[in-house]
Amino acid sequence: MKKEIIDHKPHSLQSVERRRFIETTAKFGFTAAVVSTASGLIFSCEGTAAVAKDEKESEKKAKFTMFIATAYRLGASRSYPIMQTDFKENIQNFSDREIHVKLVPAGQLGTGGALAQKVQSGTIQAAQHSLSNFATYAPVVDLINVPYWCGENQKFINLVTSDRWKNMVHPQIEARGFKALWYVCIDPRVVALRKGKEGPIKTPDQLEGIKFRVPGSKTLQKFYRLLGANPTPVAWGETASAIQQGVADALDPSVEALNIFGFKDVLSHVTFISAVPDSQVFSCNLKWFNGLPQHLKDAVMQASDVTSRQNLAKVPAARAFAMAELKAAGVNFYSPNGDEMKQWVAKAGHQREEWNALKIELAGSIERFDILHKTTEEQGSYYVDDV
Repeated sequence: MKKEIIDHKPHSLQSVERRRFIETTAKFGFTAAVVSTASGLIFSCEGTAAVAKDEKESEKKAKFTMFIATAYRLGASRSYPIMQTDFKENIQNFSDREIHVKLVPAGQLGTGGALAQKVQSGTIQAAQHSLSNFATYAPVVDLINVPYWCGENQKFINLVTSDRWKNMVHPQIEARGFKALWYVCIDPRVVALRKGKEGPIKTPDQLEGIKFRVPGSKTLQKFYRLLGANPTPVAWGETASAIQQGVADALDPSVEALNIFGFKDVLSHVTFISAVPDSQVFSCNLKWFNGLPQHLKDAVMQASDVTSRQNLAKVPAARAFAMAELKAAGVNFYSPNGDEMKQWVAKAGHQREEWNALKIELAGSIERFDILHKTTEEQGSYYVDDV
């Protein structure tokens, strides 16, 4: 990204865009400003006016209003395919404008677990959040973080779009007050090493003693402990400074997330280990969803399916852009060879006995987990590119 894009001087492009967004919000309303920004019309008075008119007509016609909150700014899908504006448009179109969607992007209502809590309580109708954060509210989804069974993109999508997943897992999600709308595929988590540490990391033995920043998932903490690292829980908002200051030596988001959240200047090496998906989900308040007429329930789910397919098509382009940005900043990439990958799996993979208690706790039994594991190999109608 060019310097002027991140420069906060009075006449930088970013500051001009910010002022224009504020002016547009004051004149046409927040939603019109959001849609105009996403459509690249923020500097066009005529275009913004047309968007505002369309938004007013949509809102006037609608019988239901659906607030959808995300942690990501508009335009993020170039590097991180969250597809929030596509989801808004698809819901409105498939519902024949009977549902009007109001986006609340960029963490304005919080991020992660805070958004899941707002959905569960009915404060908002829907939100995007990671499955790791979702696990606090619907523990069964923490199965995703068991390593080396659904870490690859295609295996993950085979799993979460399957009837087995929906029949075995979704009832437990709904028991917590959520409706899972669609799962966002980004890419697997990586091992990203900070500047000043010797890399690349080729085998798990090189992680011995490494201070590894981890999210709240106990499953991920156990994974990195098995690899020999020292799991260091750090709040996401404090992670960049923790890496820069050496409080943590490594972290594990996908390359897309590393780029969109500005880590490119503090990293030296990234290793693709394909152990766990860095995945998201759009969840909906179950009570609100169940209160919709059947044809609108169907419309929301059809919009979810279409947006999911748009997300899958976007993954390789988002990855290429993110990697290009990171490479330009001096970050190096490494993919373990076959023998090296076997070492990662052997040291911490799902086949180890250490995971049995968790499989029983979350899946109900080893046998039920094995059924889900088999499902990851069964190709459905969804295709996604792998790293």
